[in-house]
Parts: sequence; C-alpha cells; structure tokens
Amino acid sequence: MNAKKVLVAGATGYLGQYLVKELKRRGFWVRILIRREAQKQLFTKVDDIFVGEITRPETLNGITQNIDWVISSVGITRQKDGLTYMDVDYQGNANLLNEALKDQVEAFQYISAINGDQLRQLKIFEAKERFVDELTNAAIQQSIIRPNGYFSDMKDFLTMAKGGRVYLFGDGKQQLNPIHGADLAEFCVDKMIAGSPEESVGGPDILSQNQLASIALQAWSKPIKIYHLPDWIRKSIIWSLRTFTSSKTYGPIEFFLTAMAKDNIAQTYGTHHLNEFFKEEVNKEKA
Repeated sequence: MNAKKVLVAGATGYLGQYLVKELKRRGFWVRILIRREAQKQLFTKVDDIFVGEITRPETLNGITQNIDWVISSVGITRQKDGLTYMDVDYQGNANLLNEALKDQVEAFQYISAINGDQLRQLKIFEAKERFVDELTNAAIQQSIIRPNGYFSDMKDFLTMAKGGRVYLFGDGKQQLNPIHGADLAEFCVDKMIAGSPEESVGGPDILSQNQLASIALQAWSKPIKIYHLPDWIRKSIIWSLRTFTSSKTYGPIEFFLTAMAKDNIAQTYGTHHLNEFFKEEVNKEKA
C-alpha cells in the first residue's frame, strides 16, 4: 500500500476518472472532489469523497487536510452555468491551491495543455496560464503537465467522417499526437512520483491531419474523401466569432481552429492507438 494520500480534483472528467483508477491501481489512498452528492455513485473504489464547489472557496474548507499530493485536471471546455474560464480554470484552481498551502501539502500537479504558454491570447489559455503562473510562484512543489489533445477530443473527426467526408483547413499536413486518458494518467502519476516540474506529452502515434481524417473515415468503412478548405476561411471564422459573439461561444472554437493551424507534437508515450479507439467508438454507436 502506498503511504501517500492524494486528492484528485476534476475526478468526474475524462482524464480525472483515469487518474483515480491509476492511483488506486498503484495503491495510493485517494480522496476525490465532486460537486454533487449524486456523483458519488460514479466511484466505488475511492477512500474518501469530498463534496464541494471549486468556485466557492467556503465549500472547500478541510479538503486538503491530511493530503500529501493534489492533482487537478479541473477546467472547462465550454463556458456554462454562468461560469467563465477565469472563474473555473484560474480562480477555481487558485482556491484549491490556497487550501493546499494552508494545509502544507507536499506537491500540487496541474494538467494544462500543450503550448498553452505560447497561446495566452486564447481565452481558454489565458485562464489556465494565469494559474500556472500562480502555481509556479507558490511555496509548494509543483508539477505542470501539458498533454496534447485527448482521444476524446478527436471524436469531432469521427462525427464528421460518419457523413462520408472530412473537411480540413489548409493542406492537412500539420501533425499532432493525441493521447488516451489511461496513458496520460499513467504519465501524470509517474511524473508526480519523480517530482518532475514540467512536461509535455502526447500519444505514441504522430499523425498528420490528413492521416487522422483517413483513420476516422476507415473506422466507418467509408471511402477516403477529404476536402481542403482555404486557410483564409479559418481565419475569417475566428475573426467573425471574436467580433460578433461572446467568449462563451467563441472560446472553444477559437481554440480548436487555432490549434489546427500548427503542429502540436509532444514526446511520445503510451500504448493506446487512435485507430483502435475510433473502431471501438464506431462499434459502440452501432451496437
């Protein structure tokens, strides 16, 4: 049994659920933060459950008592319930960090995103990187993990491919290596144990967008039909959204369209492959 006691914030999210499983597999004592009592039924193998809202610091009192490590994957892709990126990705994590500092927690790991430090102009990263700055300057051992896109994020390609064609901006040669949640969770725990201050990571396969589109079409047993749109269309969409909509609407689209215009390659890691993931998702939908 591992003697370390770990708090996982963001436990109900895609990565959070894998983190909980990986920590328990290795024998850690695990406390999770959830927002609602009803979410307790999602977890049967944790040691303690704390109900509180990360955006309301008065509900977090005692959350880090007797905790050695905090791992937070808290963040929102789409702003909802009246909450902004700054409310959740920055202030929510800052509230948690304040509790950790108060209780003299040994280490705090935060899951940001690849190249976030270079894309601070995007609404999503503005909040994430403001918290990274705060964590870096805090009197606590920190671990900042910057993963490439999650396999779950790539399902947008699969949804497009279901209709028999995939649309890409530009020539489709930009590369990325998305990562499965199980592989990322394993990597995060390894780096927490090693005391690594900052790492970027992706999955084992470096794929061009053209390859990614082909894999998605193949998963549906569709002929390869990929249409390349001029890049000025992508730029004009971003400009129009920023000009005529709120950050609630344009935030996730701005992030996606900006990320798709450049290479996003991190160190390769893991054993899960995107083509297998796509096939599993298609089989689930057909079942």
